[in-house]
Amino acid sequence: MKSAHVNGVDIAYTIEPGARPGRPWLVFSHSLAADHSMWWPQVDVFGAAYNVLRYDTRGHGASAAPDGAYSLDQLGDDLLQLLAVVGIERCHFVGLSMGGMIGQAAVLRDPRPFESLVLADTSSRIPPEAHPVWESRIAAVSTPAGMAAVAPATLERWFTAAFRAREPGLVAHIDRLIRATRVTGYIGCSRAIMQLDLTDRLHRIECPVLVLVGDQDAGTPPAMAEAIARAIPGAGLEVIPHAAHLSNIEQAERFNALMQRFYSTPS
Repeated sequence: MKSAHVNGVDIAYTIEPGARPGRPWLVFSHSLAADHSMWWPQVDVFGAAYNVLRYDTRGHGASAAPDGAYSLDQLGDDLLQLLAVVGIERCHFVGLSMGGMIGQAAVLRDPRPFESLVLADTSSRIPPEAHPVWESRIAAVSTPAGMAAVAPATLERWFTAAFRAREPGLVAHIDRLIRATRVTGYIGCSRAIMQLDLTDRLHRIECPVLVLVGDQDAGTPPAMAEAIARAIPGAGLEVIPHAAHLSNIEQAERFNALMQRFYSTPS
């Protein structure tokens, strides 16, 4: 991992081997309580044709985790400044859950770096009636149990029961990512997510957009994906069968195929 000091914080990132001038860039942004490694099912598939950058959101992985509430504008600026430091003038962006929220915030702040967006299992608005759920999670991780207090329920939301039974090794890997997330980072990013309210501004997005969602995603259900797709002119929407929240892992082949079709379609 490399590190860049941007927007007042150290952000860790990795560029896959084989990157070279002239190839398009593909930038991945992960979910809350994960890190850049959750994109392993996509790296080998797309690394042959794209320069691939993955990074750890502030508060996660090897990036710094300052105390206090974060904001989505702040997380979007982290991304924009990281792209500038690395020298990426244009990229295709892929974000899942919190990563998709960051992508929306960033493109609304500065659309110039974004050739396209894939927004997976995400939302453009967290209604106030959902805030008690987030407050309960924040309270849970603030106890001595830390991230272990939310890990089991998170895995139940992120994967279907069938997948958890079929792929215990992959689920265990994600469990380790959840438990390794620093509490300050989890709380800071949770506070940012609670303030998400971008739907009414999404009509300003002009680049091609693909919205993906697992049909069994309880955290950011298909209705939230539909709202994003309706709000962005020309956006495509695909519902992935037999997938919950981490559809890029649970149904990696379908997820990758939809991305490949999106990138091969003339804009």
